[in-house]
Amino acid sequence: MLSILFICHGNICRSPMAEYLMAELVRRAGLSECVSVASAAVSDEEEGNDMNYPARLELSKRGIPAPRRSARQLTAADGERYDLLIGMDRGNLARMERLAPAAVGKMSLLLSHCGENSSVADPWYTHNYDEAYRDIERGCLGLLNEIKGELL
Repeated sequence: MLSILFICHGNICRSPMAEYLMAELVRRAGLSECVSVASAAVSDEEEGNDMNYPARLELSKRGIPAPRRSARQLTAADGERYDLLIGMDRGNLARMERLAPAAVGKMSLLLSHCGENSSVADPWYTHNYDEAYRDIERGCLGLLNEIKGELL
């Protein structure tokens, strides 16, 4: 089974949005038996907190299930456990490399999976949750196409 860990700063908006969206895309593609998805943070400041309301609302507007969850920080063990560690921005990627240095070869930026060399802006600061969702969706669709190409 291919295991994917999405990572952002606090694990309360971008990475859980990516986790839940990707899980739904995987389900719709009939690949739930082949792909598992989770999320984490590079910081511990939101540890234990649920996804923030505007992020949950973006998913809800699109019919994406988003059950309650608890934010958690990335660990070195995650680097061994997951096949892909996908960050939302370059700052996340730099912190990911420090927290799980053995997994550097498994790390990428989400938007690189749809051919873009850019970051998903943090809606915590921009307040543009719809824009973040659209970026996350493009990245997840690109990643899903890569996975399908490898699994099918």
